Amino acid sequence: MTTNVRVADQIIEQLEREGVTHIFGVPGAPLTPFFAALRARDRIKFVMARHEEGAAYMANAFARVSGRLAVCCVTSGPGATNALTGAACAQADSLPVLYLTGQVATRVFGMGAIQESTAHGVDVVSMFRPVTKVSTMLSSPETSLRIVRNAIRAATSGRPGPVHINVPTDLARSPVAYDVLERSCYQQTLKSVASPQDIASAASLLGAAKRPTIFAGHGVALANAESALLQLAERLDAVVVTSPKGKGVFPEDHRLSLGVFGMGGHARADAWLESQDVILVVGSSLNEFASGAWNRRLRAERGLIHIDVDASEIGKNYPVALGLHGDAGETLTALRLALGPLTERETQRRIAEISAAVPRWEQAEHRRSNSAPIAPPRLVVELRSALPEDAMLFVDTGNASLWAGHHFEARAPRSYFIDMGLAAMGSAVAGVVGGAIAAPQRVALCLTGDAAFAMNGFEVHVAAELGVRAIWVVLDNSGHGMIQQGERLAFGHDHGYYAFEHRIDAAAIARGLGAAGVDVDSPIALRAALREAIARRGPTVINARIDANVVAPTLDRRARSVAEFFGTRAPAGPAGAG
Repeated sequence: MTTNVRVADQIIEQLEREGVTHIFGVPGAPLTPFFAALRARDRIKFVMARHEEGAAYMANAFARVSGRLAVCCVTSGPGATNALTGAACAQADSLPVLYLTGQVATRVFGMGAIQESTAHGVDVVSMFRPVTKVSTMLSSPETSLRIVRNAIRAATSGRPGPVHINVPTDLARSPVAYDVLERSCYQQTLKSVASPQDIASAASLLGAAKRPTIFAGHGVALANAESALLQLAERLDAVVVTSPKGKGVFPEDHRLSLGVFGMGGHARADAWLESQDVILVVGSSLNEFASGAWNRRLRAERGLIHIDVDASEIGKNYPVALGLHGDAGETLTALRLALGPLTERETQRRIAEISAAVPRWEQAEHRRSNSAPIAPPRLVVELRSALPEDAMLFVDTGNASLWAGHHFEARAPRSYFIDMGLAAMGSAVAGVVGGAIAAPQRVALCLTGDAAFAMNGFEVHVAAELGVRAIWVVLDNSGHGMIQQGERLAFGHDHGYYAFEHRIDAAAIARGLGAAGVDVDSPIALRAALREAIARRGPTVINARIDANVVAPTLDRRARSVAEFFGTRAPAGPAGAG
C-alpha cells in the first residue's frame, strides 16, 4: 500500500469497507476530489440527482429499504442548505445517512469565496447540528479518517440517525498516511437489552393480561424486529395495532392485526383500545400522528410497557408501568422466552365482537366505486390488487398518506414506507428512486399528490436515465387537497389558497423527462396502466384524476387530530384526549 494516499480516496475506500454501493448527490467544484476517487476506484456508483433535496430523499429511502448506511454528497453553500430538509427527515425518522458536503479551500476561509459556508458566514456545520447526531468539519488530513469512522459509528449505533461532515476541498486532496480500517475494527455490534429483572416483570404483567395489546411503531422496522414481533404476538395471543409510520411491521392480513391507530387509522383499532388492559409499546414515540393527538385510549387499564432503544422516548407522552430500554428485536425475543403460563385470554372473543360490529374498512361505497374521476379509496384498492405482496409502496405526505394508511393492506415487512417524522411533501417522489435502486428486484411505487409531485418531480429524469423501474401514481386534484379539506373541518370553510389555476399534467412532464406517462380517470384505465407499468423495465408516471370531493376517512373521524394540526385548540394531554 502506498504510504500517502489522498484523504478523498481513503474516505471512499472506508465507505466501501462499510458496504456502501451508491452515493446520491449533485456535482459541485469542491467535490471534484471525491469524483476523482470514485472514478479511480470504480466500485461505488454515483447517482446524480436533479436537486440536492432529491438526493437527500433518495439516500434516506435507500437507508429505509436496505437497513444500511446510505450516503448523500452535495456541494458547499446552497448544495448543503438544499439537502438540509432531507437530513432533518432522516433525523426525525432515525435513518442512518452520512451527509458529506463540500467546502471551499481553507486558504480562502473568511475571504468571501463563492459558496463559502463556514463559520465566517453561512455556517452549514452549525445548521446541520440540530438535525444530526454529529455535524463537524474535517480540520486536518491526519484526523480525517478517524472523524469519518466516528461519524459512521454514531449513525449506525443505538438509535440510528444522520451525521454530517463538511470537507474543505484542499484537505480532501491532501495526501496522508494510509488509515483505512476494516469495519470490524471500529463498529460496535452488540445490541442492548433491558435487565433480566425488568424483562421478568414485563413478562409477568403481559402473561396476566386478558386482553393484551402490542402497539408497534417504526422502531420495529429499524431494528429488523418484524419476526420477533410476530412470534411474541402469537405466543401472547395479543392484538397488534401499529402507528401510521409503523404500518407494515406486522402483516395486516394476520388474525391478530387490527390495523393502524392514529392518523390514517382503523376504527377496529379504536374499538379494541377502548377495552384493553395491558399495552406493550414497541419503537414508537407516541407522537401526535401515532397517538391520534395523544388519545386517552392509550392509557392502559393495568399498565403500559414501553420498549425503545432511546431512553428519552420512554414515558415522554404517556406514563409507563415499566420502561424497557434496549433493542426492539432483542427485547421482544427476551420477553417471549421469559413468558410462563398465560391467563385465559379474551382476545379472540373480543376480536370477533369488534369485527361483527365495526367494518374493517370505511368508505365501502368509494372502495367499490366505478366512477370517473376515480374515488381515491378505489384507487388504493386497485394498487393493492395490482402490486406483488413484497412490492415497496412509498407514500407521500398529504391525503395520500391517509388514504394509503387506511385502505392499503400491508402484508410483508419493508413494503410500506412513509416520511412521517418531519412529514415533508415530495419526499416519496424522490425517495422511490433510492428505494428502487436499493432493491431492484422488487416493484417500487410512489403514491403522491400533484402538489407534492411538483416539488421533486424532476427526479423522474434520474430513473429514466438509469433505467430504474419506478412507478409514480399522482393523485390529480389540482391542488393541496388535504389542507383544503382540513380547513373546512377545522374552521367550517377553507381560505381559498390551496388550488392550482392550471392543473399539472404529470404524465406529459414524465414523457418530457424520458419516462412513460399515462393519464387515467377510471378504475379500468388505472388497472391497465398499472399492469403495463409493472411489466415495463423503466419508469412510469400515472396521472390519476381523482374525485376531489372524497374526504379521507380519518379527517372525518379524528376531528380532534385535525383541530390540533391546524392549531384551533390546545392539547389536553393523554388524560383528556378524545
